[in-house]
Amino acid sequence: ISDPAAQVAALLAGDVDAFARVTPRSVAQFKANPRFQVVVSGSRAKTILAINNDRKPLNDLRVRRAIAAAIDRKAIIEGAGDGFGVPIGSHYVPGAFGYVDTTGINPFDIDKAKKLLTEAGVKTPLTLTLTLPPPPYARQGGEVIAAQLAKIGIVAKIQNVEWAQWLSGTYGNKNYDLTLISHVEPFDLGNFAKPDYYWGYNSPQFSTLFEKIKNAPRPADRARLLGDAQRLLAEEAVHGFLYQPQWVTVANKNLKGLWKDMPIFVNDLSALSWS
Repeated sequence: ISDPAAQVAALLAGDVDAFARVTPRSVAQFKANPRFQVVVSGSRAKTILAINNDRKPLNDLRVRRAIAAAIDRKAIIEGAGDGFGVPIGSHYVPGAFGYVDTTGINPFDIDKAKKLLTEAGVKTPLTLTLTLPPPPYARQGGEVIAAQLAKIGIVAKIQNVEWAQWLSGTYGNKNYDLTLISHVEPFDLGNFAKPDYYWGYNSPQFSTLFEKIKNAPRPADRARLLGDAQRLLAEEAVHGFLYQPQWVTVANKNLKGLWKDMPIFVNDLSALSWS
């Protein structure tokens, strides 16, 4: 049931006893209804403003940092995730092994963003394409980001595309400047060690660090190295790291055994019961 209004109607009518990953904007009315329970979980997804590091002037660290500094993550969470999300500063999320908080490395700072563009010799207005795939978080969040970038003199020309176009053009041929996308793989830091990946990021330092992560025999060493990797990606402003989506389940209050913690994507029906 993809339509938010139909989701609400099905739950209120009792046709559906549990709706996992319900459309967030419909949640408020269920929180106030004693017939229902609302379960909010942290995902392993990373919603990012992906930057094509191969393209000028985006290959300049100062320009990428300017883009990061122009982003108000809280406003994007409201606009793209209906308020359900946790800010992130790197390609890693709270709740994952070895997570460190890197949101302070590139904080929201309009004046700093303008200064960085000037230091990089960028003449404004700077026009960049912002490619948006179909999901609501991308289309809604893209509008917010375009408005934020406009405040530092970057004109983000929005290009709405279907998934087939995104996969062939953006992902396949690296034909983009910026794109808003949520990477849902639980552990995908290894993509930053692939120079041919669609981000165009090529860092021998990160590749060496990731090899150490893969071969670290002790959990404590691995956690320390994972922290180093998160900080490096944040310091190099590889992307505009936005937020960890929170996924919401609405269910009959008497239904027990629903999952909460990720990265489990499914509910085991054999674990469910009624009270």
